[in-house]
Amino acid sequence: MTNFISVQLKKASEVDLAKPLCKFIQQSYPGGDAQAEHCRAAEELSKLRKSALGRPLDKHESALETLLRYYDQLCAIEPKFPFSENQVCVTFTWKDAFDKGSLFGGSAKLALASLGYEKTCVLFNCGALASQIAAEQNLDNDEGLKAAAKHYQFASGAFQHIKDTVLSALNREPTVDISPDTVGTLSLIMLAQAQEVFFLKATRDKMKDGIIAKLANQAADYYGDAYKQCQYKDTLPKEVFPVLAAKHCIMQANAEYHQSILAKQQKKFGEEIGRLQHAADLVKTVASRYDEYINIKDLVDKINRALTAAKKDNDFIYHDRVPDLKDLESIGKASLVKSTPVAVPLSQKFTDLFEKMVPLQVQQSVSVYNQRKADLVNRSIAQMREATNLANGVLASLNLPAAIEDVSGDTVPQSILNKSKSVIEQGGIQTIDQLIKDLPELLQRNKEILDESLRLLDEEETTDNDLRTKFKERWQRTPSNELYKPLRAEGANFHNVLNKAVQADGQVKERYQSHRDTIALLCKPEAELNAAIPSANPAKTLQGSEVVNVLRTLLANLDEVKKEREQLENDLKSVNFDMTSKFLTALAQDGAINEEAISVTELDRIYGSYTQKVQESLKKQEELLKNIQNAHQDFSKMKQSNNESNLREEVLKNLAVANDNFVELVANLKEGTKFYNELTEILLKFQNKCSDIVFARKTERDELLKDLQQSIAREPSAPSIPLPTYQTTPGGGTKPAASSAPTPAPRTMVGTKPQPPARPPPPVISAASSSPSASAPSGTAAAPPAAPAPTPAPGASAPAANTAPSQAQGPPYPTYPGYPGYCQMPMPVAYNPYMYGQYNLPYAPSPVFQNPGQAPYPPAQQPGYPFPQQPFYPQQ
Repeated sequence: MTNFISVQLKKASEVDLAKPLCKFIQQSYPGGDAQAEHCRAAEELSKLRKSALGRPLDKHESALETLLRYYDQLCAIEPKFPFSENQVCVTFTWKDAFDKGSLFGGSAKLALASLGYEKTCVLFNCGALASQIAAEQNLDNDEGLKAAAKHYQFASGAFQHIKDTVLSALNREPTVDISPDTVGTLSLIMLAQAQEVFFLKATRDKMKDGIIAKLANQAADYYGDAYKQCQYKDTLPKEVFPVLAAKHCIMQANAEYHQSILAKQQKKFGEEIGRLQHAADLVKTVASRYDEYINIKDLVDKINRALTAAKKDNDFIYHDRVPDLKDLESIGKASLVKSTPVAVPLSQKFTDLFEKMVPLQVQQSVSVYNQRKADLVNRSIAQMREATNLANGVLASLNLPAAIEDVSGDTVPQSILNKSKSVIEQGGIQTIDQLIKDLPELLQRNKEILDESLRLLDEEETTDNDLRTKFKERWQRTPSNELYKPLRAEGANFHNVLNKAVQADGQVKERYQSHRDTIALLCKPEAELNAAIPSANPAKTLQGSEVVNVLRTLLANLDEVKKEREQLENDLKSVNFDMTSKFLTALAQDGAINEEAISVTELDRIYGSYTQKVQESLKKQEELLKNIQNAHQDFSKMKQSNNESNLREEVLKNLAVANDNFVELVANLKEGTKFYNELTEILLKFQNKCSDIVFARKTERDELLKDLQQSIAREPSAPSIPLPTYQTTPGGGTKPAASSAPTPAPRTMVGTKPQPPARPPPPVISAASSSPSASAPSGTAAAPPAAPAPTPAPGASAPAANTAPSQAQGPPYPTYPGYPGYCQMPMPVAYNPYMYGQYNLPYAPSPVFQNPGQAPYPPAQQPGYPFPQQPFYPQQ
């Protein structure tokens, strides 16, 4: 009698998890031991999926443990990998567990790039396998009963969890097997079976009949609710419905039986008989309707024996009145089961393969923190570099320190010689020319990578739009134009970056052209450089004067400030602090991360002292430059001035400016080269991202096309019955007159559009009769006289019981005033290539050799038809 329902497992398509996860790990984590360890964990996860889903599973605890470990691992990696269509794109394909498919269409399946979908299907299989394991238990001992009850309650909880989360996890319509209605019904069925197991245990332990009756009544209630939920829905296998109906009646019969025992103990013999009669009616219904699904012979015999004995005792001894069924007191209910909630981890042997990988929310917070840190450091460094350039520009405009070194008037100042030597050591204008020459190639390479990436998106989007136009609402997947919005925004940002880089390159080239000659002069040997600088009369002896000493001291202090800035810049770049632990602590304590508040606080703590030093350096330089300008004014007043000295000073100023421009141009060009190279790596990652998502979309598109073809093949096609030739005429639109001659083969009418068949007019009943042989064409053998005419002549009296025609008739025609109704008549036979007598024979076949079921040739033309008989074209 213990016939339990178990759920079939869903089947999954093979998926390589290792490749996309390793690619994400390589892009997101620096190389080293951690990256290699994460990649090994990805390989282990892929193997775990194959073990859980890639082979048939035994109905054993170890197989369920494997499924539970895989589900736990999916829950563990969900916050650590951005599974989506435009990031870590992995398409999971699952078949409907209850759809058997068709010969040509295959079974229904759904493919989604969603980890939530994978989790839902895996949890469904956990519940299904638990139901199968429970159904295999030996219910004759306590261990089997406990195991069955535990697994049924777990299966009920798994299905209930799917019901609560499937719509939010998928964000689209799921397959029927995991729809909320279906899994809700399955959850209730599993709960009912768990309750039945407790009823069996109570019966086996010989508990009080009142308790057993309540347990059975509760189980009957669960089964009844489950049957009501799926009664009018074609979501579960057909064999489930009769089992649910039978179990509802059986458990109710058990409740009545045990309640009757309790009534007998209370000396309520009439109630005992009433309940036993109700139980007998219930099991009789099960035996008559559901005997092929469940065997209840033992229960029927037990109830009938009890009923017979009760009636006998009551008839001879007690004579208690048997109450009506509606007057019986309702039996109480006692539920000992509940759905086991899904609490991760489900497996007792679970260990997170990616335990050392931080959650994605922490990764994102660390990324934003690093961006804030980079902005702060770059802003401070930019301030110091701008201040240094300003100081160099001021000194160059004042021709310092060359002015206080140029005392002879005909030699190159030592500061200019030092600048010339530095420029020559760095390669001079050849270095700048080579760097400028490399920029267009680097720019073009980046443009090509970006254009190719966007081309991949454009082609796939065009294909998706074409298929969406073709299949309309059948094409159920995320439109490419919506899916690619983040990628296109990223591509537009790259375009803007490249455009700004082109503008910056143009400014550098323009600046280089304006200072190229002076920089080239700095690259010449000392003799040529001295010859290029105009000579002037020696200045007055200013060496040792107070103003010169003041200037030297101020310039030395300014140089010291510059060196301090270089050291401060290096210190700012070298500061490193890992915020992962901070964010992990915040996530563990609050369940969320307030990144901005944490990052601002930590940045102020780490970089507050450095920021203060930068501001002090800027303020100190400002005071030094002010004092240098004042001292230079005093120096200029003491210095002898003439045209030659002014020209020499102007050249020396230009050489000092050229040196500063050379240093800045080289730095800018090297920074531009580094920028383009780094951008190339970023664009290659962007291209890989575009390529991966396009490939995933192509795979999804192929799967969807295959599913559409299968669904179209499963759809019933409308019947297409060709019209016989005798119902169509080239121009008249009416049925030609019948004749005893064979109907000629249809001729092909070139350029003539076939007309729809017209309703044939009703026959005219008259007394005239025609002989079948009178209208036979010459050369045609007459039919033997003994052959009975299957169709009576128009004027002949037809028998009352008319025989059914051998050919299929058309739809019934309405009766119009003045016309009789459409009378059944044998249809004339058109050219039939399978008819023996007609094929290759110019004469009419003899009824003796006529094929069974084949109507003979029609008799003579019926009177009343307006058109003459068509001539016969013999078969060549």
